[in-house]
Amino acid sequence: MSEKNRKVMTGAQKAKVALEAAKGHKTINEIAVEFGVHPTQVGLWKKALLENAGQLFDVKRGPKPIDPATDPERLFAKIGQLNMELDWLKKKLANGH
Repeated sequence: MSEKNRKVMTGAQKAKVALEAAKGHKTINEIAVEFGVHPTQVGLWKKALLENAGQLFDVKRGPKPIDPATDPERLFAKIGQLNMELDWLKKKLANGH
């Protein structure tokens, strides 16, 4: 019995196959042959696409939440703290301690 290597497809490739199936211009078998996958897999990807398509538009628009790591006030406070520590270390070294 010979073993075939499984074809690994990216999410974008799977989406392309599912969209082709959802269009309905070709049969599932034609799409499966064209993309080199099993017809059952084409059907599963089509089903997943249609079931999850609504979530694509559920995202609320508006201002993006501010990432605390890039908040300017926090960054300026950190710069001030580091400058104070640097000054303290310079004084400590100048005194010979």
